[in-house]
Amino acid sequence: MAFGSKRANTLKLALHEVSLALPTEPAITAIVGESGSGKTTMTRLMLGLQAPTQGSVLYDGQDLSQLDRSAFARYRREVQAVFQDPYSVYNPFYKVDRSLLLPLQRFGLTKTRDEAYARIHQCLEAVGLRPGDTLGRYPHQLSGGQRQRIMIARALSLRPRVIVADEPVSMVDASLRATILESLYRLKTEQQVSLLYVTHDLTTAYQIADRIVVMFNGEIVEEGEPERVIHAPRHAYTRSLVSAVPPPDPTIDWGLDVEELPA
Repeated sequence: MAFGSKRANTLKLALHEVSLALPTEPAITAIVGESGSGKTTMTRLMLGLQAPTQGSVLYDGQDLSQLDRSAFARYRREVQAVFQDPYSVYNPFYKVDRSLLLPLQRFGLTKTRDEAYARIHQCLEAVGLRPGDTLGRYPHQLSGGQRQRIMIARALSLRPRVIVADEPVSMVDASLRATILESLYRLKTEQQVSLLYVTHDLTTAYQIADRIVVMFNGEIVEEGEPERVIHAPRHAYTRSLVSAVPPPDPTIDWGLDVEELPA
């Protein structure tokens, strides 16, 4: 995948000879790498938001560029996205109900409004939200963690096969990250949905992924089971990522005098 112009000598390779296949069984695949490594470009290709300048993206063995309208609509429903920013994905003029209702209506998955709300209630509860405390509110009336979980519920309501989550916890408070990651993990275990988890955080990838794929400079440099990748990394870049994770050490003094802290 390249950007720019070869004639103007501004051609930049974002992805180079990348080949990645998701398992047929429900699984969590983590794509790990620093900013500029090609992670987001890969997710845009997988979501059909960009066409590759070389190569192809296959779904059920079919090239996305060759799908007819009906097949592409099915692909759009079965491969859903949860984006990084839980603020910008909402229209502030509408209540969050609209973000949940529209996809069901557009794909014709429910016949009545009551049926749609029944499914919405079920999906909100699946991600740890109480419908009575969530529906009927505007985006600014909810926390970042709530907004992000609503986006997960929205994706889940379409009964997808794959959810592509691009840095889903990077812009929420640390206290909420575990809750959101648990919601994503339960999609695999309880809903049988595969997850492509894109992150720069090797720690969370190790915690929830069945396979870790490490990207560097537009290429896949290492992949495998989390235990092997983290504890026996083969590539120098993976080793540098692992060494950058600070080990927990309760003996380190933070220099805080508990007696001087305000009550």
